[in-house]
Amino acid sequence: MARVRGSVCRLCRREGLKLFLKGYRCYTEKCAIEKRNFAPGQHGKRRVKIQGYGQQLREKQKVKRLYGVLEAQFRKTFRDAARRKGVTGELLLAGLERRLDNIVYRMGFGSSRAQARQLVAHGHVLVDGRKLDIPSYLVRPGQTVGVKPKTLKTDPVQAALAAARGRGYPAWLMVDADGSRGTVTSLPRREEITMPIQEQLIVELYSK
Repeated sequence: MARVRGSVCRLCRREGLKLFLKGYRCYTEKCAIEKRNFAPGQHGKRRVKIQGYGQQLREKQKVKRLYGVLEAQFRKTFRDAARRKGVTGELLLAGLERRLDNIVYRMGFGSSRAQARQLVAHGHVLVDGRKLDIPSYLVRPGQTVGVKPKTLKTDPVQAALAAARGRGYPAWLMVDADGSRGTVTSLPRREEITMPIQEQLIVELYSK
């Protein structure tokens, strides 16, 4: 499981936008982007024009950090997308969205993807009624995802569910009225992924 031992707020500042790595804090005025919207470090306030390879690298790093995956995991997801028919960049994003830890986050069982990944790794998540503890598992359309009843009653999960109801759910997920479980109704389409991502830059980077 990928772990960042330093401040994750530095990652958001480095990429120049909110990656929602801290859960609730990202929606408040305490968010690092709201307070110090410049890159971390001694020379963070300097304006540096990035072109070519630098742009491609920054875009790849941004998406990796957003979904909380390591380089090897990200490269494998790209290779899988490149082998399939269709637009490679869009298939890459769809593969990242279909990860079990991301879907647990999207359904509101975790306030961040890191918290959702922890729920999966510790065996609290059920897929089609069976325990599954692999965060990178790709959920298929028609499968149902939920958490154990005892876990559902805990304060962190209830708080995350309340926040998710306020944000709303992606169109490709159907969540029960009580929020106890949800179903993947279809593959996520590109227009349903609202984060500002230029996936073509990542395709160009790995195609060199």
